[in-house]
Amino acid sequence: MGQQLPISRVINLISSDSQRLWTTDESEARRRLLAGDVGPVLSIDGSFALIAQDGERVVLARSLDRPMRYFLAKSADGPVLIVAERIDEIAAELGRRGWADQFHPSYSRMVPAHHVTTLRLIGCPDPNPVHRRFFDPPRGTLPKDLDVIGRHYIEAVYSELRRWLAVHDPAAPIGVPFSGGIDSGAILLCLYKLLLNEGQSPARLKAFTLSVDGEGEDALQADEFLRRTQLEIFGEAIDVSSSELDPLRAVAVIEDYKPLDVECAAVNLALLAGIRERYPDWRLLVDGDGGDENLKDYPIEANSELTIRSVVNNRMLYQEGWGVESIKHSLTYSGGYSRGCVRSYACAHEFGFEGFSPYTRPSVIAVAEAIPFAELTEGSHERLYALKGEIVSRGIRSVLGLEMPVFPKRRFQHGSVSAAQAARVFPQNETRYRRHFETLHSAVA
Repeated sequence: MGQQLPISRVINLISSDSQRLWTTDESEARRRLLAGDVGPVLSIDGSFALIAQDGERVVLARSLDRPMRYFLAKSADGPVLIVAERIDEIAAELGRRGWADQFHPSYSRMVPAHHVTTLRLIGCPDPNPVHRRFFDPPRGTLPKDLDVIGRHYIEAVYSELRRWLAVHDPAAPIGVPFSGGIDSGAILLCLYKLLLNEGQSPARLKAFTLSVDGEGEDALQADEFLRRTQLEIFGEAIDVSSSELDPLRAVAVIEDYKPLDVECAAVNLALLAGIRERYPDWRLLVDGDGGDENLKDYPIEANSELTIRSVVNNRMLYQEGWGVESIKHSLTYSGGYSRGCVRSYACAHEFGFEGFSPYTRPSVIAVAEAIPFAELTEGSHERLYALKGEIVSRGIRSVLGLEMPVFPKRRFQHGSVSAAQAARVFPQNETRYRRHFETLHSAVA
């Protein structure tokens, strides 16, 4: 048997400048990754995608809000591990090194959120990575009191926004992609109160609402929300033509083909392009992504794989998918919002924005996981769908002393265009999106 070679090289294509660490530096965060106990990893605050190496052992971890991918290449000197945010970055690096023939998009791997991924790459054959969970909040521990639940949830959201605000320039403007829905509405109200409470000017805020061809229910809803909360001064419409919505471009940006994520990304790209054109130097955005996942506000009937029992009884199902040990778990993409985070992160990166959502933070998810969903809903879809508005509005009332309007749920892509245009612009064609994604790498695949 020939000698087994350790990793000859680790090529990390993720810039240190992209790490958003709040309370520690990158070297300390890497030390925590290499520690035998996964507990210290949960204390890494902020947005991160980190890699650390100790001999043949390589350890990777990321926060829920951003992607982290890796690829094992072969060279004459031994295996080479390439780590990047994007699949196309991996493909380009392989091409630069003359290894393009080794590449296929499906050979790339996504580090699953909330896990420490350990690779011991010793040559042929390479053992599978080991995933150890570092975030495992207890479930169903809160009482069946919606006022108590709402207060805990919004307190956590407010606290994470305050911590985020503390590490940024106090003069930098803050944009909120705003539909007037529950998640973006709560974000705007929390930021408004937070700035006042911190002695800062709320004039830093803008609530950006996308309107396609001058239509869409979101524009009307956003106006009504701002009128009823007396915050009209912060509203700003971004008007675009439906010809600017390009789902195939969105496929390339998010490197995925799931229709709902593609379509959400398409309207997000149009909104961000409009903001960037109007404000060339704007950087900070705070959005409501992850709020639906936390409070399980998706139509179960639209997914034949789901039942209300599976939704309320599976740990962080919408955040993580079916879990890393499941057959349904995608090695290339991960699952749940762990996969879907690119619809926000990649789009913001495309236009030079730094995005943040408090709903993706562990402390907020921990409150959501502590909600006794099964007891509150008793098998009723209608009760489940009504929970989010009740929880958030009661929390806003308790924590901020404000009355928050609650409107029926609409997806971003459906609220920004007219009902008549939605089917034409977004044909829900996963096969078309998947084929387009495959063509992006057809020259090297």
